[in-house]
Amino acid sequence: MPAPAVPVPAGPAAAGPSPDVLVLGGGLAGLVTAWRAAQRGMRVAVADPSPGGGAARVAAGMLAAVTELHYGEETLLALSLSSARRYPDFVRELEEVSGQSTAHRTCGALSVAFDADDRAHLREVHALQRRCGLDAEWLTGRECRRLEPLLAPSVGAGVRVDGDDQVDPRRLAAALLAACTAGGVVFHLAAAARLVVRGEHARGASLTDGTEVRAAQTVLATGSWSGDLDGAPPGVLPPVRPVKGQVLRLRVPATYAPFLSRTVRATARGAPVYLVPRADGELVVGATSEEMGWDTTVTAGGVYELLRDARMVAPGITELPLTESGAGLRPVSPDNAPVLGPTALPGLHVATGHGRNGVLLTPVTGDVMAEALATGRLPHDARPFAPDRFTGTPVADRTGIPTSREQTA
Repeated sequence: MPAPAVPVPAGPAAAGPSPDVLVLGGGLAGLVTAWRAAQRGMRVAVADPSPGGGAARVAAGMLAAVTELHYGEETLLALSLSSARRYPDFVRELEEVSGQSTAHRTCGALSVAFDADDRAHLREVHALQRRCGLDAEWLTGRECRRLEPLLAPSVGAGVRVDGDDQVDPRRLAAALLAACTAGGVVFHLAAAARLVVRGEHARGASLTDGTEVRAAQTVLATGSWSGDLDGAPPGVLPPVRPVKGQVLRLRVPATYAPFLSRTVRATARGAPVYLVPRADGELVVGATSEEMGWDTTVTAGGVYELLRDARMVAPGITELPLTESGAGLRPVSPDNAPVLGPTALPGLHVATGHGRNGVLLTPVTGDVMAEALATGRLPHDARPFAPDRFTGTPVADRTGIPTSREQTA
């Protein structure tokens, strides 16, 4: 079921004082930043030709702090767990303010393995999870099928994580859009064309519709496009790149329900695949990971591979109606972690680089960015994700105290 449409008050609705904050980009990171900043009493505007779109339109919405853990990402794990803990209160508040459901489900997740190599890899991941103090339970293949009867007989083992939940990113974006509207955020339905810099300070942006919006602080939250904005001095923009992901949506008829009760993940033929069941009967299958630049073409090969690998996990999937295929671009940084907070250019902040964790990190991104905008400082748990980790140039907050990781550790 599509997320409900939200009317967006646009453009010159903004006649009046210049905003305190101009957010460039109306995806999840931009909208949650705008909402939280407005809650702190700031006048906020968002510039985006289609707010509520972007990567959220094709994301599956897994809140997978534990099952997404990779070697070398223990610092990111701390931020991910922090955001996951915020989710229940976050969605409760957001749904109350917006009057819209986010389809948040506390259903848990199951990672499964097939042959000996798969099981050995899953054992290593499980050992890493346990070393990090995470709650993850090793299961036999029979125990996996007891939890999910429609799994393939070839499933030989699995890891159960009850704390990894899900949300519908399209509904989440619609709820954030409604909350921003209720909070007085003004929307300009145009993209950023050029950063306005006056006196070595970011002062807003010129938009593609010819409008120039002046603001005391500007937030760059344009996803994969955040590394390319005219007018920005060299070395200021975050080094993010686009990584393509293709996703399928299927419909589970009532006769099959429940097809799956929780998110199921696997590595099939060396490629990761996941199946995310929604409460309304939708089943999301994803996702490819392709270094294809700015290409968002849905390919026959991508659809075939996703269905082939999903069928290896749950053979009955081939009987389900295919309702949608899509492709989007994840903004990925060199260390696969988000880029948050003030840059070396005074007045310019960034909120991007969330990669595969954009939905999970939405609550903590809003809190971190609102704090940075209000005080000029990053909260302690966000300092490892400051932009200066790529430039090495300390960033001074409003008090003149450096906020780089090295000088605030």
